[in-house]
Amino acid sequence: MAFVRVLGRWTMTALMVNTVIGSGIFGLPSELTRLLGRSSPVAMVIGALVMAIPILCIAEVASQFPEAGGAYLFVRTAFGRFPSIQVGWFHLLTSASGGAANAAIFMTYLAAMMPWTGRGWTRAILLIVLIGIPTVANCVGVRSGAGMNNLLTVSKLLPLALVIVLGFIRFSHHPVLLQSEIAVPGLGSWVTAMLLLVYFYSGAEDVVLPTAEVKEPRRTVPFALLAGLTVCMIVYASLQFVTVTVIGTSPTDHPIADTASILIGRGGEMFVAIAAMIATYGSISGVILNLPRLASSLASHGDFPEFLARLHPRFNTPAIAVVLFATAVYLMAVSGTFLWAVAVSGAATIVIYSGICATLIKLRRQQPQADALRVPYGCMLAVVSILIMLALLTRLSTREALAMGITALLATVNWWWARKRESRKNAAKTPALVVQ
Repeated sequence: MAFVRVLGRWTMTALMVNTVIGSGIFGLPSELTRLLGRSSPVAMVIGALVMAIPILCIAEVASQFPEAGGAYLFVRTAFGRFPSIQVGWFHLLTSASGGAANAAIFMTYLAAMMPWTGRGWTRAILLIVLIGIPTVANCVGVRSGAGMNNLLTVSKLLPLALVIVLGFIRFSHHPVLLQSEIAVPGLGSWVTAMLLLVYFYSGAEDVVLPTAEVKEPRRTVPFALLAGLTVCMIVYASLQFVTVTVIGTSPTDHPIADTASILIGRGGEMFVAIAAMIATYGSISGVILNLPRLASSLASHGDFPEFLARLHPRFNTPAIAVVLFATAVYLMAVSGTFLWAVAVSGAATIVIYSGICATLIKLRRQQPQADALRVPYGCMLAVVSILIMLALLTRLSTREALAMGITALLATVNWWWARKRESRKNAAKTPALVVQ
């Protein structure tokens, strides 16, 4: 039994947008404004162009793999089991904790409107419903899971688009002089802003996970990655422009909410709260669609228990992996244990992207004639991407480094278990020597 290829270009593009644009967009403008002032909208565009470098590398490597697994599978093919399990664990843990964090943020916004939803068993039961709906959708078929993802992507973009349109209308009626301040913040502020934007534009590593269910993956995946990045750049840069022109460069913890309050009126804060809930729910849906495919790939290659690779006989989905992954997200969300794992997200970006870019270099040497997308100056772009990731290392805190070490240790134990199991299987297959 095999996966069914039903995901097309626009569904994958929506998945890219849904994965990249999360709840962080509601706080990002204030941080960029603090760093760069009125140059911050330009930074959004430059950040997307910087992020296009590793995304082009991901597009080339992904075009050679029609199977599910993403960075784990890429690294395993190029470098073997140990580094690929490391990449797989970083990817799984950071995504599971991200899903749990989004669920917790959703419940925080809901409790602000309805306080009774944020306490005790009520919160726990609502979390089951919250996570259970996309879980069921992804169990009964990738088509239904993708349809839910598309709906949530559109629902996520509509309120942001309304703020952008109203902001541009206001600007046309009350133009504000936006002076060029590109050199004023200084090099240090620009470097910090670019590293921040690398995190906020990341997400392509998740989009390539369900490749086994994508129509014509060699063409569809690169299109979705670049088209999705373009949409995200337009949304991010437009929102940043609107916030700077409407509320100026004064420090604020809630830039989008403050902007919406001016543009919409008294209902602005409620409008933003609902928009944030939609954004977080879209991210949860994307995580539950993407990450079980990684667990299934690990299992199919002997690095996780085999039952995780089984497909449902009717729906052709990794239903067991979907349910177990969703359960892990739920337990982390309801208990708050995701907090330590969130610290590994920065390190995970470094590990995953560096692994994919190193894979590009290795595969070009091993398979120079492969029937795959060939990005111009691909090896040079891969080296530049790795240097960008190394620059991110300078921003890791002690807490993040500790979380990184714990994750690497868990992955090493997993590697030892997988190797021992494979040795036992090989020994069982070898016929015993008969002494005459």
